[in-house]
Amino acid sequence: MINLAVIFLIVAIIAGLLGLSGIAGTATNIAWILFVVGLIVSLIMFVTGRRPH
Repeated sequence: MINLAVIFLIVAIIAGLLGLSGIAGTATNIAWILFVVGLIVSLIMFVTGRRPH
């Protein structure tokens, strides 16, 4: 999940540098949502004691 957030963040940075503000904004929003969801899932796994296989 965090890997996808980083990929969308990189896409947003590249799109921003190229002047594609609509795509950059969308990619930034997707990256932020994935980052938050990844953090929530990580916290849940930490609290419950589960580890990814």
